Amino acid sequence: MFALIDCNNFFASCQRVFRPDLKNKPIIVLSNNDGCVIARSNEAKAIGIKMGQPLFECKTLVDKYSIEVFSSNYALYGDMSNRVFSLIKEYLPMMEVYSIDEAFFHIEDSNNIDLDEFGREIVKKIQKCTGIPISIGFAPTKSLAKVANKIAKKFPQRTMGTYVIDSTEKQKKALKWTKVEDVWGIGRRYSKKLIESGIKNALDFTMIEDSWVKKFMSVVGLRLKQDLKGIPTIEIEDLRPKKTIATTRSFETTCTEFEDIKERIVTFAVVCAEKLRKQKSFAGTIMVFLHSNFHNKTQEQYSKSYVYKLPFATNSSIELAKFAIEALEKIFIKGYNYKKAGVVVMDLEPMDNFQYTLFQASNPTHQKLMSSVDYLNSTYGYQKVRLASQSPGRVWKMNQERLSPQYTTKLDEIIIVKA
Repeated sequence: MFALIDCNNFFASCQRVFRPDLKNKPIIVLSNNDGCVIARSNEAKAIGIKMGQPLFECKTLVDKYSIEVFSSNYALYGDMSNRVFSLIKEYLPMMEVYSIDEAFFHIEDSNNIDLDEFGREIVKKIQKCTGIPISIGFAPTKSLAKVANKIAKKFPQRTMGTYVIDSTEKQKKALKWTKVEDVWGIGRRYSKKLIESGIKNALDFTMIEDSWVKKFMSVVGLRLKQDLKGIPTIEIEDLRPKKTIATTRSFETTCTEFEDIKERIVTFAVVCAEKLRKQKSFAGTIMVFLHSNFHNKTQEQYSKSYVYKLPFATNSSIELAKFAIEALEKIFIKGYNYKKAGVVVMDLEPMDNFQYTLFQASNPTHQKLMSSVDYLNSTYGYQKVRLASQSPGRVWKMNQERLSPQYTTKLDEIIIVKA
């Protein structure tokens, strides 16, 4: 059996743990630089706040209903996520973290376990130890566990936070209840095509001919169909390294100068390199993108990306920064107000399996140097050792006017209890 455990309205729930007065009050959390809504409590959803909606568009609703608005507090959310999943691993050790608030688990021997009781025990444990409400879906496959989790979350009074799909009858009923556009792995383009073809729910999808699914949705869609039918085809991926790594950010203010943007691009490349080394991978391709502020309709817009096939695979911060600058030089045009940029590394392969070439290879001295840099930064503080092109005197800070205290990761921001 598989389990999908999801933290309910996670970002809003993290705020409520330390602010009990926010219980039952509408909450929204904003993206980097306080731009768009990226998380909503159930109360905010009921009012009509949409996911991804710019804050200025929903200001009337925020004022009318006294909605609590928070800047993204990733230090807090990351720490609370670690606490939740560390506790769950005591019950279910085989884990694949799918996102900051969601993870799949595999249960090798579930025949002797009352999954309903087992799930409710975990729900109570997490609520007691962290204050975070969770939902658990159990099923024979990952995609069915997703469906079960949605049911557990939708009907909390009836399910007590846990739902188990353990029979053909339950499976058919759950699939019929699930709209095809809500199926995990079916995006907007595919759902539109399916609905036009008369396929309204997940049960309808499982009855389509394999040839049709493969033609319009490739072998990935076919695997999803099999998984929804209860045939495990999508496995736990906890030990597989990521296939791409991205570091992207919106700027606090618009940038017009090449040197300012170059500093950011170098820093993004360095962060990607650190992540590569952490999972012991090399990258063979790098992509750099840059775009202006699309929300400002009074300014001329520009968006461009450049994909650079590297002459050799590497995870050196020095080499990736160099290639990233070369890519930036090809897309930067003076005269635009740039708001966001990013670096994506692709074509990843394990360091152990990499085949070196005779004439083109990463500088061998970089491996020892990067190991020393990683050690120093982990010992004395994040990015204490930087590349010269990162401008060590410059501090880039996001717009976070509504940032809550970090509570669990800063000693001077912990809760003070007066007794």
